[in-house]
Amino acid sequence: MRRPPRKPSALDPYLDYLQQRWDEGQHSAKILHEELQAKGYLGHYQRVKMAVAPLRRGLPLDTPRERPPSPRETARWITTHPHRRNLHINDRLPRLLEHCPELRQTHDLVRRFAAMLDNRDATPLAEWLDDLSQSGLAPLAGLAGALREDQHAVAQGITTPYNSGVNDGRITDVKLQKRLMAGRAGVPLLRHRVVLIAHLRRRYADRPTAGPGLWNVT
Repeated sequence: MRRPPRKPSALDPYLDYLQQRWDEGQHSAKILHEELQAKGYLGHYQRVKMAVAPLRRGLPLDTPRERPPSPRETARWITTHPHRRNLHINDRLPRLLEHCPELRQTHDLVRRFAAMLDNRDATPLAEWLDDLSQSGLAPLAGLAGALREDQHAVAQGITTPYNSGVNDGRITDVKLQKRLMAGRAGVPLLRHRVVLIAHLRRRYADRPTAGPGLWNVT
């Protein structure tokens, strides 16, 4: 964990100039402030004085830092397929993994499991579970134990095209319709709406240009 990043300030565009003038021998904060004012800087003299304070101690200027990604962001970056990551993630993720061996190990294990799913090949599953158990990371070792208890089902899930996505989608439809009617829908009306939406989904499955109003069924 790193300290929180410094918030951007009006002085940031002039930091390179400050560094240049300091290297040239101008160490007066008052004169530097006057020079920056001539270049359009509208900030206070004290801000310039604080900015050059690290230089007086032989330290670099306090430049803005990147905000460290949250655990949720990091998990999303790792689980996203490399081809679907944007340029920003592709730039930051390798640097993050370089500074954290545990995350690098987790990333490699996740991508190996994803490769099994992509190829529908459960052959490496047993070896992968062994590596998961021996990773030295308690959460991953616990996951390995849970997967071993139902390893046959896990292998079937990897190798077959069948999944519970359709059922989950229908359950989501039911919950959505219930919330839309603030919980006042009786079973007959709820059944009618869910069946009608399922019918429309099948009917327009091959028509991606259907407008958003399609699902506003009343």
